[in-house]
Amino acid sequence: MQYWLMKSEPDEFSFTELKQRGTEPWTGVRNYQARNFLRQCAVGDQVLFYHSNCDAPGIVGVAKIVETATPDPTQFLPKSDYYDPKSTPENPRWSAVKVGYDFGFKQNVTLPLLRETKGLEDLLILRPGNRLSVTPVSPAHFKLIVKLGSTSRK
Repeated sequence: MQYWLMKSEPDEFSFTELKQRGTEPWTGVRNYQARNFLRQCAVGDQVLFYHSNCDAPGIVGVAKIVETATPDPTQFLPKSDYYDPKSTPENPRWSAVKVGYDFGFKQNVTLPLLRETKGLEDLLILRPGNRLSVTPVSPAHFKLIVKLGSTSRK
């Protein structure tokens, strides 16, 4: 099993929406390195769901990969924000996976908390200049973050 962190802006697609829908395609990734990470995802892998570009950025829960990478359909839709005119069905550039809701956290694991937690110093999302929407997470980082999210803090 592998572990991942995937970022989504909550006004675009939130963890609450994933919970309501059960499963959802993870589309719109338009960075080659992030796309390559998506292509490594396997069914059953766990995903830290990170809300970005919001008042309190952070990890809000855990999803799971329920379907491996397939061509992202949004790349072929001219009216889509993620349309890529250079991509064709015969030679697609972009991939999507399907994620499913697993469980939410009692408390959000905010970006400041991630930064101040001993043991998370090497977490890719904390590296300067890293803006990837999909990154791998070590088993130790995943376990620590789940523990942080599952513990009520006052």
